[in-house]
Amino acid sequence: MSDAASSVLSCRGLTKTYHQGRTPVPVLANLDFDIATGELVSIIGSSGSGKSTFLHLLGGLDAPTSGEVTVQGKRMDGLGEAARSHVRNAALGFVYQFHHLLAEFTALENVAMPLLIRRMPREQALEAAREMLTAVGLAARVMHTPGELSGGERQRAAVARALVTRPACVLADEPTGNLDRQNADAVFDLILELNNRLSTSFIIVTHEPALASRAHRILRLQDGVLGPA
Repeated sequence: MSDAASSVLSCRGLTKTYHQGRTPVPVLANLDFDIATGELVSIIGSSGSGKSTFLHLLGGLDAPTSGEVTVQGKRMDGLGEAARSHVRNAALGFVYQFHHLLAEFTALENVAMPLLIRRMPREQALEAAREMLTAVGLAARVMHTPGELSGGERQRAAVARALVTRPACVLADEPTGNLDRQNADAVFDLILELNNRLSTSFIIVTHEPALASRAHRILRLQDGVLGPA
């Protein structure tokens, strides 16, 4: 495990507690975590163990009850919302169980969207999106809308969208959970290939032990505590 100084993403003392009325419901308890450049870490745990909450906190999509998250040396809790959004767009990519592609746009336009949000010139953004779609095997499908793509193709496009900004780390929440076994294996193969080729770090939440075992490191989240699987 790397230390915070050499990590692309780390947390210290990360704690999250929700409340049901006046009753506190602890979800995460004082977690420390680091991921190095090019490392692929899988996180397993039972349903409701807080895996998605953990990813949301690491990605700055939710605020911890206590503790800190650092992305490429920048403390997320010390930033305003606009600055956090900038860090997310510049350094992080996100893949979810459902692809969240916009139905009215082509695969090319969907993948270019994070770059257009950065105000990259449109033609430059589309060219970068085309290159990434080619990298995930969708060169012939760039002008198709999500409704014209198979489930596996839609998830490949979602992976391309996460990687088009060349992020330091991708946070993937059950990226194969909505796919059949063949497509799940194909998408995970793609993630491993891109992790190796681009040296992008991946944190992957999965309920599939066979897929988790292919990561560089496997951690289990149980009773609010993160440790070796």
